[in-house]
Amino acid sequence: MVLESFLVGEGDVPTVMLHGFLGTGRNLRSLATAWSAADPSRRILLPDLTGHGTSPALPANSDLYSMARDVVDTARAQGFQGPFDWVGHSLGGRVTLAASLNVPEAVRSVSLLDIAPGPVPGDLSESGKVLGILLQAPSQAENRRTMRAELTGRELSEPLADWLLMNLVTEERGVRWRFDRQGLADLHSRVNDTDLWAAVERKEGPPTRCLRGGRSKYVSDADAERLVAAGCPVETLPEAGHFVHVDAPQAVLAWLR
Repeated sequence: MVLESFLVGEGDVPTVMLHGFLGTGRNLRSLATAWSAADPSRRILLPDLTGHGTSPALPANSDLYSMARDVVDTARAQGFQGPFDWVGHSLGGRVTLAASLNVPEAVRSVSLLDIAPGPVPGDLSESGKVLGILLQAPSQAENRRTMRAELTGRELSEPLADWLLMNLVTEERGVRWRFDRQGLADLHSRVNDTDLWAAVERKEGPPTRCLRGGRSKYVSDADAERLVAAGCPVETLPEAGHFVHVDAPQAVLAWLR
């Protein structure tokens, strides 16, 4: 399946950057643009993952492995040949690890942004809390302001509400959600339960590294120790939360370079 995507940079080093759950490729545009400017050798693909943004809807029983194959199909359609560098935030990082296991010929290196390979405990999943509120919201509303009030009235923060509103489309009778909310909820439970440690701990995997936010709980100290023991360096940005690329863009760029 070929996904909606766009390219940043005109270099000859193929690179894929993948967003997190409920996001789109646009979430990483600023980081990709800064990286391309600092390293013109890069040609960076930013897709909307399957079921996200304006990409095709999630087929039944989609998982991290099918999503990874969709990313590879999209990269090939854009002319990417051979293996390429993968950078993934949150869900995007888990798709990247799945690609490392399932389509290793397309993976030259793996860079994880605040995500670990193990199953994500439900009480740690920020996206799960956001998803719960999203499912309670109406399927359509008179306008964006009304839908925003529906979200903030359910105790969702204004920045997160505004971020979700990027997934509304305008029609004659108002606005509606672009994505299949229940389909994403089903995907969320499936992908959070997936154990991907084999991607890091097998003997002949691609070089893998991890950058975590010091204020985030997604990569625990125990995870970091296990990653390092498996040969995956871990760096911590003390003041950053889960969205490391938003909280510390310059530090993330320096780490990528």
